Amino acid sequence: MTTVTESRPSAAPPPPPAPNHRWGKRAGDVDEQLFLEGPRSRLGEFARLFRISRELFRGFRRFHFVGPCVTVFGSARFKDDHPYYTLGREMGRLLAQTGFTVLTGGGPGIMEAANRGAKDIGGRSIGCNITLPMEQKPNPYVDWFMEFQYFFVRKVMLAKYSYAFVALPGGFGTLDEMFEIATLVQTGKMRNFPLIMIGRDFWEPLRAFMRDRLIAQGTIDQKDYDRIIVTDKPEEAMAHIADAAVKEFGFQWRPKTRPRWVLGEKGLPQQPVLDLARMRERMPAD
Repeated sequence: MTTVTESRPSAAPPPPPAPNHRWGKRAGDVDEQLFLEGPRSRLGEFARLFRISRELFRGFRRFHFVGPCVTVFGSARFKDDHPYYTLGREMGRLLAQTGFTVLTGGGPGIMEAANRGAKDIGGRSIGCNITLPMEQKPNPYVDWFMEFQYFFVRKVMLAKYSYAFVALPGGFGTLDEMFEIATLVQTGKMRNFPLIMIGRDFWEPLRAFMRDRLIAQGTIDQKDYDRIIVTDKPEEAMAHIADAAVKEFGFQWRPKTRPRWVLGEKGLPQQPVLDLARMRERMPAD
């Protein structure tokens, strides 16, 4: 007797997850994958150019009136009871106290700490986010935030409006952002704005690699290494920022233009004017 086995259809694959448009969280974007796969049709490339230009335009309009910023980089993974979180919060407080707008990625961890420190004293605090499938909700300490689809557009905003850059402990993202700024300064594309690492123990292995490999092999110069300041104290970092702003750049910021309601423009309330007297108090002694 021949046994007939009933065939059963294989289980249908699970449906794709529904798009999630919460802040900073979205399903993987096919357009981003196609962007990195090489040339597409002329019409498709023109459409992508339009989307990129539109995102740049939105960023330029929104950030035009934020005032002088300092960008703070750092990991999203540290909780509010971690010592690095405490350092980030103090750094944000000192920056806001002097008159700078604190600019971060707007997420949790070190980013939240710096934004929180600014808001502790009523300072200005903004977030600049990239849409990712795994990102979390914005921290509650930003006056406003802006999302970007393209990493390189977001990097432009984090760099264009800042006059110093502070890196607390972090991962690939922090390293990428920090070394991009270092490269821009090294190649003369950006003025010699302060680049400061906070957390000596965390950064020392990286600095040892820079000394023992990069400088020793001649891939960077000693001055490139010396340009990056390392400290454990937010007060010392603030002193270096103030020193560069007052001495090296003769920094005095006033709004060059004012928001116009007919163009739908809005700035942060109370246009910031840097407290140069407070800056001088924080400058290191000669």
